Amino acid sequence: MKRALLVIDVQNEYFTGQRLVTYPANSLHNILRAIDYALQHGVQVVVVQHTEPPDSGSFVRSTPGWNLHPEIEKRHYDHLVEKNFPSSFSGTDLESWLRKEGIDRITISGYMTQMCCDTTARQAFDHGFLVEFLADATGTLSISNEAGYIKDEDLHRAILVTQASCFSRVMATGDWIALLEQERGNRAKDA
Repeated sequence: MKRALLVIDVQNEYFTGQRLVTYPANSLHNILRAIDYALQHGVQVVVVQHTEPPDSGSFVRSTPGWNLHPEIEKRHYDHLVEKNFPSSFSGTDLESWLRKEGIDRITISGYMTQMCCDTTARQAFDHGFLVEFLADATGTLSISNEAGYIKDEDLHRAILVTQASCFSRVMATGDWIALLEQERGNRAKDA
């Protein structure tokens, strides 16, 4: 099996804009930890960047909020996907790139848990990929709208429970790293 780490929408909007990610508090730290591990151990990294139309007010191309977080900018990645929909697959070359690279397993990290991460994981599952969802390297915020209010932690947990029930293997970043270490050890024994 060959995997890729998807780093979804780790853009300034979630740190300095109107949609500040609040839960879990250490999500960016764990995203960076996953990227650094992936880069050191041959896991390809795909950075996904969301773009909205100029009149949307956020994620507008070439604005500060649209830019990738500086810590993402500093790191190497193997492929950049620009998307306009919640799914990283819709209207992009992501699936064809993954297939060309022989990748059959993807690991989800980034923002927001209930929107782009969840939608991408579900679509990856539908396309036949094995999906891992990093519980502490994804994040969200509290939301209030005409349907009601939900606290950030409750929203995050609800998505993780739903993902684990069908679509993904949900795990903490440390457990994901341990799994990859175990897989490396098994390959070394088989060689």
